[in-house]
Amino acid sequence: MINAVFDFEAGRIRRIYASAVYPCEQKGNVFYDSEIVPNLKLAEDMPRSLECLHSVVAFRPSHILMSRDILGGKPLYYDSGGISSFSSYLENPTELKPGELIKIDYEGRILERKRFGFEEAILREERNPEDLEKEIIREISCLKPRNCCIAFSGGLDSALLASLYDLPLISVTSSEKEEEWVRTVAKELSREIEVYRISEEDVSGAIPEVSKAIETGGFLQLSIAIPVHFAMKFAKNNGFDEIMFGQGADELFGGYKRYEKYSGEDLERVMLEDLKNIGERNLVRDCKLSYHNGIRLILPYLRWEVIRGSLSIPADLKVARFEGRVVRKYFLRRIAREYLPEEVVWKEKKALQYSTGVAKILRRLCSSRTGRAPGS
Repeated sequence: MINAVFDFEAGRIRRIYASAVYPCEQKGNVFYDSEIVPNLKLAEDMPRSLECLHSVVAFRPSHILMSRDILGGKPLYYDSGGISSFSSYLENPTELKPGELIKIDYEGRILERKRFGFEEAILREERNPEDLEKEIIREISCLKPRNCCIAFSGGLDSALLASLYDLPLISVTSSEKEEEWVRTVAKELSREIEVYRISEEDVSGAIPEVSKAIETGGFLQLSIAIPVHFAMKFAKNNGFDEIMFGQGADELFGGYKRYEKYSGEDLERVMLEDLKNIGERNLVRDCKLSYHNGIRLILPYLRWEVIRGSLSIPADLKVARFEGRVVRKYFLRRIAREYLPEEVVWKEKKALQYSTGVAKILRRLCSSRTGRAPGS
């Protein structure tokens, strides 16, 4: 978490109390959450030049610079009293938009504000899909995690990561059926796995904590956030400093069920919009949970070169149709055949909140407290 409080005197910021709490870092007067150390020589177009998910706050002699990545994956807020990764830490927070760069002077005035669009930062290139298979695998697998585990669900995305990275596996679920499946897949990959069974009591107790951490109490966000929170907490309790998730694979390779309704240009348009909104819909929530649990979030599918590569893949190779049958994430499954058992490659898996059973528990808890189901 990045946090800075301004102390004004005679209308000017005289003191700044700033901190970077792990997994955020500090280098001199630069505070950041970023896979790549920010280069202030490229500060003028940092949202475009810093090619990774990031939030950056740099205290310069004449101004304070703030930058956020073009996907909006790392949250950052500001007001006249300070800057923070959490809106609740500020009295009148304004959210830095995805791809936005802001400079303010030490009187608190905005000197410059500019915003870079997705297409400016992630340039599309025409590529041969056959060439992309090896390139995408190379980019997904090139990270050097430290003291890291993989959040393993037994689905395509996490199983492929487990085959590419020699890292311990952890899983959380309330479902006996899912626990049996993840243990089976882990065994087929010749890997050990630690599983934590989430109880109804766990879910009930976590609701206030998780709602506060993600700064929303909406049912959908909570139903996803709670298993993510328990995965991070379980990893932290087992001594890990980093946790790897498969976020981004659905948006990049066509994993969502609703994509079956579209084809051609319509499918490409819907998937691109989902990718552009992945920060607001998913990443900010998970990033805040990583700050809350003090663990670094590793997302191999959302490396810039993987994104660029995925944009070169035709839509009909992502959501493929064979004799009336629709196969989502077809291109990624085709790649995975070299690394995973056929049953894992072609198995369709439910969304996290449903496969873990957390949505069902949460719905039951909400009904018992209010006398009606969520959203009714």
